Parts: sequence; structure tokens; C-alpha cells
Amino acid sequence: MIDWSHWHNEPYLIGGLVLSGWLWAVLAGPLRRRFAPTGTPFPRAQAWAFYSALVVFYLAVGSPLDQIGERFLFSAHMLQHQLLIYPAAILFLLGLPHWMVDAVLRRPACLKLGRLLTQPVICAVVFTLVVSLWHMPTLYDWALQNKLLHVAEHVTFFGAALFYWWPLLSPSRVFPPISYGGQMLYMLAVLIGMTPVFAYITFSHDILYPTYEYAPRIFANFTAGEDQLLAGVAMKTVGLAVALTAFGVSFFRWSHATHAADTKK
Repeated sequence: MIDWSHWHNEPYLIGGLVLSGWLWAVLAGPLRRRFAPTGTPFPRAQAWAFYSALVVFYLAVGSPLDQIGERFLFSAHMLQHQLLIYPAAILFLLGLPHWMVDAVLRRPACLKLGRLLTQPVICAVVFTLVVSLWHMPTLYDWALQNKLLHVAEHVTFFGAALFYWWPLLSPSRVFPPISYGGQMLYMLAVLIGMTPVFAYITFSHDILYPTYEYAPRIFANFTAGEDQLLAGVAMKTVGLAVALTAFGVSFFRWSHATHAADTKK
């Protein structure tokens, strides 16, 4: 049975979140004068976004949802990943002031590597490969049986999501977001790149992951096959909805920018 009172409070999880929150607060507070332009106020809106990202991250991997996804339902595990890929990663990037990020990226040792890793093609490939490889049956089921590997899975999902959103939401002025037209093409390319793993999960006639095939059913008449189908459909529909929303925002901004440029002529 599911223990709804079980929340993960492992030192590496709580410590990592607290350290991240403390580091952001120190950089945005006492050390702001060292890194930010003169007169820069405390970034309140970005503070809300950053700390909301930490809360979403904890809810995804520290709440009872983790137990459900690890032991019972593939669809719950898919929800975990979507929380990490979409709200957590988006809020995290929105919560980083440009001067905080560029203090690191301007360093000579980071410039060449950053220029390579923030290329849209690299970002798309990293995200697509990470998500696709982790859904290979052997690796995915191994992560369900091995706690450290499961932690690594979630960390790499979140890291890959930061790559995914960087071309659109980059907080950096050293490596800024790509053009609005490029953003739209980028989102379409990632959607196409993710189609094989979606089709593999959704249309498979076999149960891909033994853990879920033999897991106790927590809902009557909800079979492992239906659970797998729901997970695959959720992967595609949520990803499609978010991508189309991002596409629409980019198109609106592109149209607005073009109209403003024409007006000035």
C-alpha cells in the first residue's frame, strides 16, 4: 500500500535544495553589488520563480508521487518527469538574473564550451538523447530497482530540460535566446525528434517495464497496458501542448517586434 505520509527528506535532496536556495539568496543579496550593474534592485520576481522551481522539484521527487511512480504506476513516473522538464526547468531559468549567470559564463574557461553547448542543435540533441535513452527498458527498469541510479535519472532529466529550454529562455546576455523564427523551428524539430520514443511507448503491444507489469494494481481494472498507454499519451500531449504554447508565444513576440520595427520606419 502507498504510504501517503512518506516524504523524502534525504540529506542529499534537502541539502541540495537548501544549498541552491542559499546560494541564490547570497548572490542576489549581499554579493549583488559585486556582480550586478550599479543600482540593480533585488530581483523579487525572479526570486519567486527560482524558489517556485525548487518547490516543484521537491514535489516531483520528494512527495509520495515518487513512491507511486517508483513502485506502482508508469504514468505517475511520467508525471514526475514532466514536472521536472516543464515547470521546474522553466521556472529555474526564469529565476536566474542575467548578471548572476554571466558572472560564470564570461570566464574564459566557460566561453568556448558554453558557445558550443548552447547551440540549438546541441540542446535539442542532448534533450532528445537523454529522454530517449532513459526510456530504454533495461535502463529504465534498472533505475527503478537502484536508488542511486534513479536519482541520477531525475537529475539528468532536469539537466537535459535546462538544455531544452535554453534557446528560448536563456537568462544570459553572453549566450542569449535565439531569434523568434529560430525558436519556432527549434520547437518543431524537438517535437519531431521526440516522436520515436513516444510511439515506442504508446503503440507497443508488450509491457515494456517489468516493474509495472507485476506491480500491485492500486486502481481496480486499470491494467499495466492501460497505464503504459496513459503514460505515452501524456508524454506526447503534454509535450505538444507546452511546445505549441511556446511556439505561439514566440510567434506573437515575432509579430509584435516586426510591427514595432515597421512603425518606426
